[in-house]
Amino acid sequence: MENKKLGIILIIIGLVVGSLFVYYSIKLSIQSKELGCFPSENCIGIEKGLSVSHVAIGIFSFIFALGFYLLFFNKTEDLLVKRFGDERENEKFNFAMKLLNPFEAEILKKIREQDGITQNTLKLRVNMSKAKLSYVLQDLEKRGLIKRTQKGKTLQIFSKI
Repeated sequence: MENKKLGIILIIIGLVVGSLFVYYSIKLSIQSKELGCFPSENCIGIEKGLSVSHVAIGIFSFIFALGFYLLFFNKTEDLLVKRFGDERENEKFNFAMKLLNPFEAEILKKIREQDGITQNTLKLRVNMSKAKLSYVLQDLEKRGLIKRTQKGKTLQIFSKI
């Protein structure tokens, strides 16, 4: 979002200052035509002023283009936010894994590998009795680490971290 704000500010600055230099350049051109300067050496100041104004117009055109790019085409900020969010989720998961006993950690890993796994499938993957698995899942659900929903005759399990 900051890139968009910066882009808008650069576009506004580019338009305002660029307009001023265009106006200045037009005024100098009119003044030089009135004086008939370019064939004569008496108007070197006006000629230098026109050269500077052309360079300034180029610079502010660049600023305007940069602002336009930041406003409409720059996607790096969204990618950084997404990447940081993913890393943060992994940190929370790794921290939770350290606090769990081996049974809970193994179950949570399997749930994270296949979010929405059914309780019957999970029972086969962790090689645990139905009663033990049910007890561990209830404990994980009480801690807010997983969510269970009814799916047919079994429960579907989703990770909350």
